[in-house]
Amino acid sequence: MSAGHYENFPVASVLLPAPMRHPVSVIYRFARSADDFADEGNLPAAERLAQLDDYRQEVARMETGAPPRQPLFTELGKIVNQYQLPLQLFRDLLDAFAQDVVKGRYADFAEVMDYCRRSANPVGRLLLHLFRAATAQNLKRSDDICTSLQLINFWQDVEIDWRKNRIYLPQDEMQRYGVTERQIAAGDVSGQWKALMRFQVERARAMIKSGSPLGRALPGRVGLEIRTIVQGGLRILEKIDKVEGDVYRHRPALRTWDWPLILTRALAK
Repeated sequence: MSAGHYENFPVASVLLPAPMRHPVSVIYRFARSADDFADEGNLPAAERLAQLDDYRQEVARMETGAPPRQPLFTELGKIVNQYQLPLQLFRDLLDAFAQDVVKGRYADFAEVMDYCRRSANPVGRLLLHLFRAATAQNLKRSDDICTSLQLINFWQDVEIDWRKNRIYLPQDEMQRYGVTERQIAAGDVSGQWKALMRFQVERARAMIKSGSPLGRALPGRVGLEIRTIVQGGLRILEKIDKVEGDVYRHRPALRTWDWPLILTRALAK
């Protein structure tokens, strides 16, 4: 999977039951392509927002039953109807991507969490609706997993996001640890940088563990998929710990040799 918001999310994994792989891949294509509007290329902000608004109009057509104008939404519409997927979740994703175009700083963790609620949590919620398992408890656990995965993606991509003029580290926490934007720009891990990153890692780890019982609540291969996702996120956190938060020179990512360990842990949990 390419770098970006969905690096740590599943994409029609072979662990999923075969009938689920196509619906999941279509939802991913929607999210990935919309995310690319906000992130890829050199288009002006106004044009990026216009592309996202085109997607909003397509979602509105699904709601009214009007024929789609883009092939992706022909496929997506069939899945939405078959599984009765809430359209608001697609709107939430588009709102988050539009926010990325215009907002590059977050005052506090509450603002980051609100962003994750729209940028990450809809993915897990849509999967639960596909699996006919969208109970209140499952949704809460899914939100914990998805938010933590989004945070993990932020912490492994501090440098990449900086190049896009985005800092997802909460401004008040940066100030508390004495970390400045100049330090981020320089890839400087001196001072309290390691302590700030350790704090972020520990919070994300606690969050993903709080959602991890979802992997046992869901049966069979679906549950194994969730446990594998959780273990993948935890593995990235281990790697950030190992380099003491120096994600500039040692960006943590899942490699081929990590997967046997991740699967072993998923099967054991």
